[in-house]
Amino acid sequence: MKKLTLLVGLSALTLVAASCGTSDDSSGGAQSDAGFTAPDLPKLDKLGAGEGKLSVLAWPGYAEDGSNDPKVDWVSSFEKKTGCQVTVKTFGTSDEAVSLMKTGQYDVVSASGDASLRLIAGGVVEPVNTDLVPNYSDVYPFLKDRPWNSVKGQMYGIPHGYGANLLMWRTDKVTTPPTSWSAVFEADSPYKGKVTAYDSPIYIADAAMYLMAKKPDLGIKNPYALDDTQLQAAVDLLKQQKTLVSEYWSDYLKEVQAFTSGNSVIGTTWQVIANVATGEKVPVQVTVPTEGVTGWSDTWMLSATSKNKNCGYLWMDHIVSPEANAAVAEYFGESPANGKACALTADKTHCTTFHAGDQAYSEKIWYWTTPIEQCLDGRTDVKCTDYGKWTQAWTQIKG
Repeated sequence: MKKLTLLVGLSALTLVAASCGTSDDSSGGAQSDAGFTAPDLPKLDKLGAGEGKLSVLAWPGYAEDGSNDPKVDWVSSFEKKTGCQVTVKTFGTSDEAVSLMKTGQYDVVSASGDASLRLIAGGVVEPVNTDLVPNYSDVYPFLKDRPWNSVKGQMYGIPHGYGANLLMWRTDKVTTPPTSWSAVFEADSPYKGKVTAYDSPIYIADAAMYLMAKKPDLGIKNPYALDDTQLQAAVDLLKQQKTLVSEYWSDYLKEVQAFTSGNSVIGTTWQVIANVATGEKVPVQVTVPTEGVTGWSDTWMLSATSKNKNCGYLWMDHIVSPEANAAVAEYFGESPANGKACALTADKTHCTTFHAGDQAYSEKIWYWTTPIEQCLDGRTDVKCTDYGKWTQAWTQIKG
């Protein structure tokens, strides 16, 4: 694996949707758990012959064709098998992905949970007939029918992979292993000036998750469903945290460098970053704190206006096949969605490291989900804050 290529892939995960809207003006459709109405779009009823081409919009590292590294290629085998010639465009943020998908120029997209609801509600992507994706049956059940990839039991894509935002610390500087996020949030933290934090508005959810346990009287049931009072409490906590923070990170190198230099000794991270830091002889460990963790679960989605839907379905089946899913997960640094992929990774400890298939571990993860006015926790007596308000709040927090 080339570290530079991995860096690009990791950096792609750092930003999420800057616009808030998931409201939709269309009539009809299924009511989602979030409260918005999904456009009434048909799903493909049967699979036909491939159209001969496919335009893929993806996070860097998700659709490799050997051009970055000849040994990293799961696109060519797809082209040979299906006759669907693939063109790939990568994007750097969920905002960019949503904007590009709205142009109608792309057939499939790898969407994180902070973009998928907007794509569904806007009618940009259509429901997926999972019966036409044979490898779907081997996808871990706990990744299916989730709030970010389905509406009332109807899947809008095929789960791809997932990972968690963990607590990492330098073992030579933090001698008592931390078990709580209080080490990075509370004013009396002994690591003042040495804390690193994730540089994105979605990080507000980490503070909200901590407050769920710390201040249950706030009534937070879902860290992505915050009313004005709950959002303000999270903002206040993050403003307090700012006095502890040495720097905010939004890419792989920045955090590794901060921990290598000792400028930061504790903070949020990804497992793959901890692995690389360890490989560079930086003494770090990670844990899932008692309050839980946030994380990401990505989904391959099909454009509602695609003229290459058969190739799109063939791609979605290919990318979660054991062979391709193993290659992607290992190259990018995440758990595969298909359990059969674990037997095919070059590193036989990969799935153990990334807790693949561990439902109990997965249930500790609050996966990135776009905050919307319709409260994701089911409340109907209040309006929740949308991502627009979160973005404004993050600007205030950062000053």
